[in-house]
Amino acid sequence: MNLDKTDKKILNYLQKDAKMTTKELAMHLDLSNTAIYERVKKLEKSGVIEKYIALVNRSKVEKAFMVYCQIKLLQHKHEFVNRFEKEVIRFDEVLECYNISGNYDYILKVVVKNMKEYRDFLNNKLTSLDHISSAHSNFIINEVKNTSVLEI
Repeated sequence: MNLDKTDKKILNYLQKDAKMTTKELAMHLDLSNTAIYERVKKLEKSGVIEKYIALVNRSKVEKAFMVYCQIKLLQHKHEFVNRFEKEVIRFDEVLECYNISGNYDYILKVVVKNMKEYRDFLNNKLTSLDHISSAHSNFIINEVKNTSVLEI
């Protein structure tokens, strides 16, 4: 889909505040409410806007301990890959999982309450999967930048 300048501005505003009303967008962009409404609906229908979410402050819900965990599988057989992916998506502690290139096969973004909870997750859930060769954990010391906004 070709995005014009106005579509890009709408997307930038909505990424920063998804609760922004059609009226507020219209005021910022000097367009009618109807024109903004139709553009937003077009962006939603085309899949450019996938969904609207609430971003939760992890500290306020006791999930401030974040770890990036790199996983190496025993083998790269289709069966091992499929089983790992089906099992890892069931873990609530895993917010993101990516198949990557390099020395490891996957990287997981894991969020838990504290080190003890991570150790429990690692020992009782993750490494109990029989097709994992190794897991390497990187603990987040300080969050320097965290955004979900794609500048368009």
